Amino acid sequence: MDTPCASSSRYTTPPPRGPPSNMDLTPEQVKRIELNRLKAKARQREREEQTFSTSAANANGKRPLGVVPATSTSPTAPKPPPKLKRDSRLGKYFEYDLSKMVNTKGGFLVEDGKEVDEEARAKEKERERQRAMQNLEPAMHLDPKLNPHCKECNSMDIDHTYKKVFGCLVCNKCKNEKPEKYSLLTKTECKEDYLLTDPELRDQEVMPHLLKANPHKSTFANMMLFLRYQVEDFAWKKWGSPEALDAEWQRRVAEKKKKKNKKFEEGLKELRRRTRETVWQKRKDQEHKHIFGVVEKGADGVGKQVCHECGFTIDWNHEQISSALEVEQLDVNLYRSKTLYLPPRARGVFGGQVISQALVSANNCVDPAFSLHSLHCYFLLSASAAVPILYNVDRVRDGRSYATRAVRAVQRGRTIFLMVCSFQRPEPRQPTYQLPMPPDVPSPDACEGIEVIYERLFKETTDAKVKDFCLTALEERRRSPIDVKLAGVRVAEDGIPTWLYWHKARNTPVRYDSAFQKCILSYISDSQFISAGRRTLAHVNQGGKGPTKVVMQTSLDHNISFYDDEFDCGDWLLYVIVSEAAASGRASVHGRMYTPTGKLVAVCNQEGVVRVDDREVSGPVATSKL
Repeated sequence: MDTPCASSSRYTTPPPRGPPSNMDLTPEQVKRIELNRLKAKARQREREEQTFSTSAANANGKRPLGVVPATSTSPTAPKPPPKLKRDSRLGKYFEYDLSKMVNTKGGFLVEDGKEVDEEARAKEKERERQRAMQNLEPAMHLDPKLNPHCKECNSMDIDHTYKKVFGCLVCNKCKNEKPEKYSLLTKTECKEDYLLTDPELRDQEVMPHLLKANPHKSTFANMMLFLRYQVEDFAWKKWGSPEALDAEWQRRVAEKKKKKNKKFEEGLKELRRRTRETVWQKRKDQEHKHIFGVVEKGADGVGKQVCHECGFTIDWNHEQISSALEVEQLDVNLYRSKTLYLPPRARGVFGGQVISQALVSANNCVDPAFSLHSLHCYFLLSASAAVPILYNVDRVRDGRSYATRAVRAVQRGRTIFLMVCSFQRPEPRQPTYQLPMPPDVPSPDACEGIEVIYERLFKETTDAKVKDFCLTALEERRRSPIDVKLAGVRVAEDGIPTWLYWHKARNTPVRYDSAFQKCILSYISDSQFISAGRRTLAHVNQGGKGPTKVVMQTSLDHNISFYDDEFDCGDWLLYVIVSEAAASGRASVHGRMYTPTGKLVAVCNQEGVVRVDDREVSGPVATSKL
């Protein structure tokens, strides 16, 4: 071999040498030698290219192109391909490295290392395990007779899920061709269409079911699917027959519709009530409200109060009914009187004021939707005008149509008065009837006031005691907030007189609501009432038939029944009073109140002590044994 060249450290293939002169080669041998030489050169070149150094020259004696590494900063270094520029019209976006993403099996991907809800993943794995257990298919036997067959077409291509879950041998073809038997029903369809219950559907032995992933969210409970013909067989056994199931379904639908209509009607009724209250409130707000100045006394010494806007004048020579009925709230269900009126020659506070103040207290403790229909009360002790009365309201009962309240009046630690009142939701559609108003009753304008009668009696009499009584009565009538006129006395065939009076509340600047009108009527109902028993006793026993001098008169009990809500005590009311019986020092009186148009608004009854001077009674007088 030749020595290496000075310009290169690599040996080169020596030039071919001619055949030895003493050896003769055949042309075939020369050809084979040349081919072997070329093949050896080709193999050597491939080995050199694989183990080549980047600084070594290539086959042509040149430096290879890849000698500069890609990380080099040389200008001749190969440059990486440019990144694909994003279209700016697509807006903002977030870049994610999908190689670092983890599938949470919950419908979303999260980056590796971030917090994952392990409980949700555990639930999803459990769902997958349950579904995988159901989806396992058994192996097929080589003997066709040992394999299960479809009960419809005798095919071996059965649905193994139906076999394992429902115990039903049916192929996929028959399952699709007969959905009326082999379709799947959800739990909701079984409950609504076949009226099955949750315990029945959850019992795997009674109702086998297939579990599938919930389509709404993977972490929800699995969806329960039931085979239609199994559900129908169970439903027929439960209800007896398809006709019975249809009847029960129609009954439930009708009941549900009835409840829905009832709820709608109640909502509509409540809406109407609120609408009526709103309209009423608007009208109430639009009404003129008097703004009175201070009380000014005139030349006659009578105090007057004038409205600055309309000039309406209130005569203050007597009390107002609103102030007479006013109570002060101290606590829940506890009220206190503000004013108390003691009539002249009376043993205690006016009973009508105690009744009306107790009724105002009860009205404050009841739903405004209820209207007072009756009250029953007992006067236990005489009340003093010097000490306020406490009214304690007991909410006895709140029903759908009626509500009951009990009021106990206490003074100086003792119960002086008891009242039970009942409230009712109005029923305007119910039929009505009434006892008619007595005929030929003179109008209030044609009747004399009680004050006029007392003034005439004062002028005509010469008896000092009678004059003193008339003066006291006149003072009481001037202070009273109730105006009274005598409409006449009518004596029946049995000799029992009937007393007719016109009553109204004085100076009512506005028309009060129905609840307060009934409180005013309760105040009026005790006026001229028990005294009718005394006058009847004097009328029956006149002419020496019996004692007529009454030495004691006081109320024991009182009750009122209301039959109308549209009356106005600021207008005249006719009070028809008759004393029906008297015995054992007691008298019973009955009264009816009518509007000027003849409508009966209230019926009153009262029993009171009416004692005469027993020294006028003939016969032996019982003496004490002591």
